[in-house]
Amino acid sequence: MKETNSSIKVCKVSELPSGQSKCVQVNDKEIAVFNVHGKFYAIDNICIHAGGSLHDGSLDEEKCQVTCGWHGWGFDLATGKCVTHPRQDVVTGTYTVKVEGDDIVVLA
Repeated sequence: MKETNSSIKVCKVSELPSGQSKCVQVNDKEIAVFNVHGKFYAIDNICIHAGGSLHDGSLDEEKCQVTCGWHGWGFDLATGKCVTHPRQDVVTGTYTVKVEGDDIVVLA
């Protein structure tokens, strides 16, 4: 996970149902927040391959992965690891997500 220096309220828990995602701007970054069976994950929204929007990608809740709609690169939401690339060191940024009361908060 990346070092945190600010937090942003994403939305209310009730506003992000399971299987859905939301993109938020934190400082100069776009961060995609996903709800997978009631657990929240946050990763860099921009695919490291060609710049596609990951929050617009295909979410596989069973594998806890998102696939970029542009070229099919898949990412593990918990680790940021690219699951479709043969190299093991290809990762995107991940962020801590907390639920504070009814609010989803990303530390970025």
